[in-house]
This record gives sequence, structure tokens and C-alpha cells, in this order.
Amino acid sequence: MKIVDWFFKLCDAVLVLCISVMLVMVFGNVVLRAFFNSGIDISEELPRFMFVWLTFIGAIVAFREGSHLGVDALVRLLPRAGKKVCWAINQVIMLVCCWYIFYGTLLQHDLNATNYAPVSEISMIWVYGITYLTGIVIGIMCILNLVRLALGRVTEDELIQVEEEGMHEVNPNTLKGTAP
Repeated sequence: MKIVDWFFKLCDAVLVLCISVMLVMVFGNVVLRAFFNSGIDISEELPRFMFVWLTFIGAIVAFREGSHLGVDALVRLLPRAGKKVCWAINQVIMLVCCWYIFYGTLLQHDLNATNYAPVSEISMIWVYGITYLTGIVIGIMCILNLVRLALGRVTEDELIQVEEEGMHEVNPNTLKGTAP
């Protein structure tokens, strides 16, 4: 578990690095263009590349935390057995998607490896190769979730798997004394 925790801390650090690079480069380029009629050519490409990494690594972290968007209106009405079936189907569909992400990247590998960004001259496999990691890691998590389901180690809350932050019922008592 320490290795897994270390891996996700590394993912968090890479996310922070991506956001920081994007912020510094875009803001710096705006300032240079506005005040000095100049700019940094590479600051057009690198923030885009960082955004790709941010998206795919963020998907890994969000999957682990169970914070992807979901619709639970139907699943909440089902008995536990029905929730398990829906959750299993969900995991299998995501596993198939992970396979296609990985396989699609594999098919495009040679093309991306020999294609270079025009300004930074970075091989595009360094940009799009992140999908290898995303497909593998989320796929492994789906397989582990299916094993946990088969062993009966999935909680009721996990079967719903929808975050409800910010979705609170309004207490009528807190509205007293407000404008009409």
C-alpha cells in the first residue's frame, strides 16, 4: 500500500507541476505581449501539453477518489443485488474503455514517436504517451474493484459511487429573517 500511496502522491505532485507550468507560462506570455510586445514561442505549446497530462493524470486520481460525475437516480432505487450488477457492468465498461485507450495509443505509438512539436521539437509520444499510464492504472483499479466485488468487500456507498459535495438540502430554519 505504501507504493500505491507514493504513486498517487507523485500523481498529485505532477498535477501541481502541470498547473504551475501552465500558469507561469501563460501569464508570463500575456505580460510579455501586453507590455513588451514580445513573447516566448514555447509558451504556446507547453501549456497545451501540460493540459493533456493534467487531464489524464487527473482522471487517474479522480477514479481512485471516486469523484467522477455520475447519475445515481436509478441505482439508488435498486436493491443491493441490483446495485452490485450495475456496479459490475460499470467496471467492465470502464475496463473495456481502458483497453481501447491503451490499444489506441499503442497503434499510434510509432506515428507519435516520429512526430515532433514544431517549436519545442518534443516527440509527441511524450505528450500522448500519458494515455498508456491512464489506461493501465485505471484498468488495474477496475480489475481490483471487480475482484473486491466478487469477494464481497465493496461497501454500499461504493456501489452508488457519486459524490454529493455541495448538494445539500436547504434547512428552512436557516432562511428565517431573510428578505421576503
